Amino acid sequence: MFKRFRRLRAKAAVRELVQETRVDIRDFIYPLFIKEAEGAKKKIASMPGIFQMSISDALSECKELIELGIDKILLFGIPEIKDSIGSNALCEHGIIAEAVREIKKTCPDMYIITDLCFCEYTDHGHCGILDLEQSSVNNDTTLEITARQALIHAKAGADMIAPSGMMDGMIETIRTALDNEGFVNLPIMSYSTKFASAYYGPFRDAAESAPSFGDRRTYQMNPANRREAIAESLEDEAQGADILMVKPALAYLDIVRDIRETTHLPLCVYNVSGEYSMLKFAAAAGVVDYDKILMETMLSFKRAGADMIISYHAKEVAQLLQKRRSL
Repeated sequence: MFKRFRRLRAKAAVRELVQETRVDIRDFIYPLFIKEAEGAKKKIASMPGIFQMSISDALSECKELIELGIDKILLFGIPEIKDSIGSNALCEHGIIAEAVREIKKTCPDMYIITDLCFCEYTDHGHCGILDLEQSSVNNDTTLEITARQALIHAKAGADMIAPSGMMDGMIETIRTALDNEGFVNLPIMSYSTKFASAYYGPFRDAAESAPSFGDRRTYQMNPANRREAIAESLEDEAQGADILMVKPALAYLDIVRDIRETTHLPLCVYNVSGEYSMLKFAAAAGVVDYDKILMETMLSFKRAGADMIISYHAKEVAQLLQKRRSL
């Protein structure tokens, strides 16, 4: 006799009972772009609904997020002045350190994760100090300033550090620096498997971080490499990462599943700017049911094995979940 799978699909109540994967707003982290200027709120043309914000704008945004049930944010800083080593990121009065302090005063229950990188702060747009002979980033010199940046964020009150530069040894370097200064309980969420992806284009508009020359393929991962992707995450786990990440998410769900099956650490995916904008522009063109395709996409991340999702869609997800509960 054949199996009648449709018995458990016949009515909404039973479909709800047997649903294997669920989206919960508590799983979401919302990115914010903080610009070093008052009155800085500016639309990002390539990311409809997303803005660069001043610190005061961000405070209002955080209050709205709390009301929606979103209590975790990821901060990116955009300084007024950039230089070759990203000095603003190494200053205790830099844009992110100031933003962390102000948000903690206004929204003390907001859990603040800080992106740790230099591409937004350097005048060349690369993720660290350049090796001019190689026309690329000097790995070990960049590790030194990465540790300094981590300590500035920690002392400002960050709840978690999220290094994204893809420098070899960055997790061990940051963990050692934090522990030596007494921040032994401050977790690190590593951008452990971050690909040199074309999906980042709109983010570079938002963060003003496009490289002024070349690309980032000497330090970000080749999208073709599956085994290396797993090795990158396992190496960061060995160095002391508390949470691993796959970035981007949508085109790399096979990698998410691979890593989920090889580690017991919590796993995050970054639903990146290009993925966000594709849905937005598809909806504007009238070719998709936006709400349905959005939630289906979020389910795909969880089904692949993600425990948490960084997404520019988080506010919309919260609103859709609230609407469903009210029906």
